[in-house]
Amino acid sequence: MKALTAFILFLCTSFTPLVYGQDAASDETTHNELRALREAMVAAFDKLDIDSMLEYVHPNAVFTAMNAEVCHGREEIRAYFNRMMTDPDHIVTSLKIKPTVDALTILYGGDTGVAYGSSVDHYQLVDGSDFEVTTRWSATVVKENNRWQIANFHSSANIFDNPVSGCLNRLKLYLRKIF
Repeated sequence: MKALTAFILFLCTSFTPLVYGQDAASDETTHNELRALREAMVAAFDKLDIDSMLEYVHPNAVFTAMNAEVCHGREEIRAYFNRMMTDPDHIVTSLKIKPTVDALTILYGGDTGVAYGSSVDHYQLVDGSDFEVTTRWSATVVKENNRWQIANFHSSANIFDNPVSGCLNRLKLYLRKIF
């Protein structure tokens, strides 16, 4: 009986890395690669270098922006950023992001992960508006051809408590006073 118990214990401990896809050293390497991906994306974003940002985005990525617009693929993402930030009728003059993660990326095997966190984003709009909004974000990353890329990114803000809704609430209060 002791031999059978020892054998089962041996099997369980020997094959655990195969079942979960990675061991602790591999997980640490993966998390370091993902940290480098995040830092590269933030650096490219700070420069508004869309070409550099898109290098880290999967060709079939889905991006959901805070205005609820959904972009599929690199060219739609490029068009969105250009329309919002550089085209003649753009809305945003500048945007600085400070993303933080809530926890290590949840790894699924050796090639997929889900990350989530928050960001304090500073907007300057063409109309002169200047505000910060705290957002929540989540991302799915995939590893293909030995490279991590963002396959899905979603960003949102609290619709009940943010600078834009705050302006609207103050306007409603003001209008109630005068009418």
